[in-house]
Amino acid sequence: MVQLNAGLVEVGLMADTGFKYQIAIVLIIMAISTFSATSGVNKGVKFLSQLNIVAAICFLLFILMFGPTVFLLGSLSEGIGYYLTQFFSLTFNTHAYEPETQPWYFNWTILYWAWWISWSPYVGLFIAKISRGRTIREFIGAVLIIPTAFNFLWMTVLGNSATWIDRNSANGLLSSMANRSDELLFKFLDLLPASSISSSLAIFIIFIFFVTSADSGIFVMNNIATNNASKSPKWQMVFWGVMLALLSLVLLNAGGLQSLQTMTLITALPFSLLMCMFCYSLVKGLVLDDIYYSRDYSHAANNWSGEFWKERLKRILSFKNREAVDEFMHGTVLVAMEELAVEFNGKGVTALVSVKERPTDVSLTIKHDLLEDFTYGVRTESRVISEFLVNEENIPGTEGNKTYIPKTYFADNRVGYNIEYFNKNEVIADALKQYERFIQLSSEVKNELFTDNSLREPQ
Repeated sequence: MVQLNAGLVEVGLMADTGFKYQIAIVLIIMAISTFSATSGVNKGVKFLSQLNIVAAICFLLFILMFGPTVFLLGSLSEGIGYYLTQFFSLTFNTHAYEPETQPWYFNWTILYWAWWISWSPYVGLFIAKISRGRTIREFIGAVLIIPTAFNFLWMTVLGNSATWIDRNSANGLLSSMANRSDELLFKFLDLLPASSISSSLAIFIIFIFFVTSADSGIFVMNNIATNNASKSPKWQMVFWGVMLALLSLVLLNAGGLQSLQTMTLITALPFSLLMCMFCYSLVKGLVLDDIYYSRDYSHAANNWSGEFWKERLKRILSFKNREAVDEFMHGTVLVAMEELAVEFNGKGVTALVSVKERPTDVSLTIKHDLLEDFTYGVRTESRVISEFLVNEENIPGTEGNKTYIPKTYFADNRVGYNIEYFNKNEVIADALKQYERFIQLSSEVKNELFTDNSLREPQ
């Protein structure tokens, strides 16, 4: 705001940088920002953002063309190389052993870290809102890679142009104005051709930057206040615009840029802790997302023909208690295993069925002499239901947040699966499928080490 005021003074549109002129600037910016926010993301906000990007690129090309072009291109390559090779040093260096450089470190490096941390909730929520439907690859490219590359170019062109001109033609004029950063940009542009045009373009860019920052802030605050509602009254966005304008004026009147910097540092500390939590939540969300989309159909659906679909639908929509699963274990699983064991024993293969209670555990074991014994077991396990599913009114049958399932297990400690939708014949078919797999693996010479019964420890 102060820099914009100084620029308007430079081009003669304002008399000085007094507080009354800053009030006028704030009111104009907030009026345009509020109008942009109320018109929607795809209209006002999008149009101003695209306009600002085009203007910034034109400004950048102007400085590159009329500044020390060869020096800038060389310094860009050298700067990127230096940053990559000194990345860890630049990241962790706090200048603890260089007290003479610490004022610059705290006034610039730490300040800009704090600045972006304090802005991160608004920027993050806004970018997430407009990025809905994009892939993670597209998001990283548009939000991290492209802006970082543009920032390298922007800092190189403006910063190194000012440094080169200050050393070679300005005789230290720009470095002497280091404490007057609001005027420094326009004094730098005075040393280039067509300074009135470039200064006007710079003022326009700064103005639109303020507008786009404010309208996105209004948009995010309104989303937070309405719990991300799809529609909200326009007067509510106007309210947030007015509040943002009043807060800006209070901080400007209390101490200008120094107050804004102090407020930034104060708000950055708690948000830095929140950002660590956000990072943890992001990793957790990505892991769950991968599990969700990579999960295959349940084993009960693999070979199901669609027969008795009404009974299957009834089971899907019900969340069973322990008694219901125990009834399934005794009335379906146990009956299936006993029938299968009778058939095995009738063919000269020793098969035993065992039953344990609480939790209910039914298993079929086929004994071998030289091979490991084969076991197909099912036990009752508890499972916690998602709170969202418990409160979902359109899904009947949920009572409490815990349900019980019949889950398989095997002698080789493989991960089992839920068979709550199986009928008796499907349980028999599943046990035979696993036994056939066991026989096929045991027949391969390369698997002898894993299936040789003589290698087991004595019981």
